Amino acid sequence: MTNHVSQAQTPLLTAIKECIKSSHAPFYTPGHKRGVGISASLIDIFGSAVFAADLAELTELDNLFAPLGVIDQAQQLAAQAFGATRTWFLVNGSTCGIEAAIMATCGAGDKIILPRNVHSSVIAGLILSGAIPIFINPEYDAVSDIAHSITPESIALALHQHPDAKTVLMVYPTYYGVCGDVVSIANIVHQYNIPLILDEAHGAHFAFHPDLPISGLAAGADICVQSIHKTLGAMTQASMLHAQGNIVNYERISKALQLVQSTSPSYILMASLDAARAQIALHGRSLITQTLQLANTARENLKKIPHLSVYQSPPYQDISTNQSPPYQALLGGFNLDPTRLTINVSNLGITGFEADEILETQLEVRSELASLQNLTFIISIGNTQQDIDKLIYAFNTLAAMAPVNKNNTKLNSTNLLNNLTTLNNTLHISPREAYFAATETLPLDQTYSRISAETICPYPPGIPILMTGEIITKEALEYLQQVKTLGGFLTGCSDTTLKTLKVIS
Repeated sequence: MTNHVSQAQTPLLTAIKECIKSSHAPFYTPGHKRGVGISASLIDIFGSAVFAADLAELTELDNLFAPLGVIDQAQQLAAQAFGATRTWFLVNGSTCGIEAAIMATCGAGDKIILPRNVHSSVIAGLILSGAIPIFINPEYDAVSDIAHSITPESIALALHQHPDAKTVLMVYPTYYGVCGDVVSIANIVHQYNIPLILDEAHGAHFAFHPDLPISGLAAGADICVQSIHKTLGAMTQASMLHAQGNIVNYERISKALQLVQSTSPSYILMASLDAARAQIALHGRSLITQTLQLANTARENLKKIPHLSVYQSPPYQDISTNQSPPYQALLGGFNLDPTRLTINVSNLGITGFEADEILETQLEVRSELASLQNLTFIISIGNTQQDIDKLIYAFNTLAAMAPVNKNNTKLNSTNLLNNLTTLNNTLHISPREAYFAATETLPLDQTYSRISAETICPYPPGIPILMTGEIITKEALEYLQQVKTLGGFLTGCSDTTLKTLKVIS
């Protein structure tokens, strides 16, 4: 996949190391001057060496927005390692990459097809670009209360109805590690000569082991945004945007990134990207093999604990059997990232939130995500056998102390799913227009038929039910109230009690 000798290089990290050795007098930012002016309390926690590497755009360190030297070299090595035509380093997380990808492919009034279970950065991208979203509901596992991916069938239908769409965006993998059929979706999207953008924030490791799902680039996506810090060895906030092919305008990506990235990028973050790339390119097979072994150990042991359910993704069902082409697109199933572990605790008689609190405060285990019924854990190259042992012990202890739910009184997911499929919100104004419009706060029962100024996402199922700019329907409000009554968790609403909502004045 890559040249072993060249991938051993870390041009940016090496240049920073040489700068640290220099004895020059610093009359440039940052103000602490290579750590000399840093607070002693920070040095007590972090040591002094890291601050010597906190440098600005010195001549030998290149410039992120016009790279011609070591940053350019580091980005080229990353493109080679991940299989891209071109790669950009991101210091504002995948958030800025998603925003830039949308801005680079959509203008004001352009349509973009995307699932409703998108990250908040996608909504920000819609606001910044002025694009008009065409939402698709992802498949939803009512038994496990987990929202999955969109399907080739749903993409084919959406493009048939909106052939003027400028791009398609999908989440791959989801927070739960579920991967849709990107190969089929890319083939369908490219028939319209438009790009496929992947929010691949949680899939940066896919390219480096054959037992993982196919990477987005290998599957044919045109733009992939990855949080290298989420599953690989970079520092928090350090991400990459990869692009390939000739559908996307690379210059527009660069210009968009200049709008959403800091003009004072952290060289420590960029150096961590350089080092993480070299590490995974050279040692990814062995590191991920070890990670997969740990994940399998955890999964097999947790499956033996009574009343716990370890999530395994079934293939989705063909929802287009009775429809004629183009609705019968290529069929496929969902794949699951084996390093992502989701545990359903509902049959223990407690919620995922309660289980999470017990694990954190009493058993020294912390999850990535808690929801009404589930806890999700990321197992990565940084985990150890000791971590896995503690996880297994914690769940054995939790199962022994929890009041087992013999009557299975968990949230009625089937009824929620039925309600979800009847929702038919209408986008009245674009998210951008709604963002800049004047708003007012009204009692819930006075918001029917008004335009929402908030994007509200309930867990379960993790799908936004109200989006900024949409008409508020009674069905949507009844759905949100039901989720709230049954103990679900709402995000995005300024009033978490759901007694009031913000609407466009």
